[in-house]
Amino acid sequence: MPHLANSSLEDRPTAVVVPLHSRSTLTEQRSSRRLSLQPKYGHGAVQVDVRYQWAGAPDAPTIIVQGGISADRHVTGSEQGKPGWWSELVGHGQAIDLMHCRVLSIDWLTPADFENHPRAISSEDQADALAALVDALGIGRVAAFIGSSYGAMTALAFAARHPDKLEKLVLLAGAHRAHPMATAQRAIQRQILRLGQASGQINDALSLARQLAMTTYRGSEEFARRFDGTPDYRDGRFHFPVEDYLEHAGRSFVQRFDLERFLALSESIDLHDVAPESVSAPTTLIGFPSDRLVPLADLCELQRRLRGSATLEVVDSPYGHDAFLKETHKLAPLLRQAASCRSGA
Repeated sequence: MPHLANSSLEDRPTAVVVPLHSRSTLTEQRSSRRLSLQPKYGHGAVQVDVRYQWAGAPDAPTIIVQGGISADRHVTGSEQGKPGWWSELVGHGQAIDLMHCRVLSIDWLTPADFENHPRAISSEDQADALAALVDALGIGRVAAFIGSSYGAMTALAFAARHPDKLEKLVLLAGAHRAHPMATAQRAIQRQILRLGQASGQINDALSLARQLAMTTYRGSEEFARRFDGTPDYRDGRFHFPVEDYLEHAGRSFVQRFDLERFLALSESIDLHDVAPESVSAPTTLIGFPSDRLVPLADLCELQRRLRGSATLEVVDSPYGHDAFLKETHKLAPLLRQAASCRSGA
């Protein structure tokens, strides 16, 4: 049974509603809602503030959109007016068209967000938070759940635990469990982070763990094309072309993320395990042959085992796991078809 308790109706703080487009009636609600959840690795129901963004045409069907562990609730745009992490696919006139739907997204929860910290956070906890938020906002049932990477894992957990709240699933680069090789790579990243904690070199450890992660997110073909150059000799050693890219990625990540959050969400990926047979919602799977974190073989297995109807779309890309962020032009027609809510719930 889902570990989901009743939610309060208190907004914390009061929702902010702003126009998204000067020639339309699109609105955006940014707020947090205090909900009562029962974490999988906790002890009983606890209170947690769930931060969310809900944007689009008023009274239109709602679609949940969730990304990877470094994504936040700002799918279409941030409070500072900056583009959202998926604004090339979600927005006015985009593949997920805010003129015809509303998009709901949350900031991922971690144990630190709970009053009594659970031992770990699970994809089921994230799914239960979204289900409770759907109830609290009076949505009732979402037209679709579109999840990428960790978001796809949470979408599967949502469909298994709250089937009455969902019409269809769209899963990009995410499966019913983590592949053991991907778990091995993330386990090394977490060991780097713990060494950084123990030595007091937290920023260096976070940067290094992110650099290692980048080698798993991107494809070999892309690296071969971009970084097949000769090394430079500077500061007493040879520097290879790929190193500058990785070091920049690490520095940028340190400025916007923290070590405990990385540890918690990385572990949550590897704890994820949903029985495909428990998912009956019609599902569109989207995979990338160059993705080494979520091999196509895992998506083929997921497609075979899902209880509901399922299609698998294979998108060729040199960008590996990050193709769901990079291949917006190739993904747009697939999402437009799979996630259409013009005649939604």
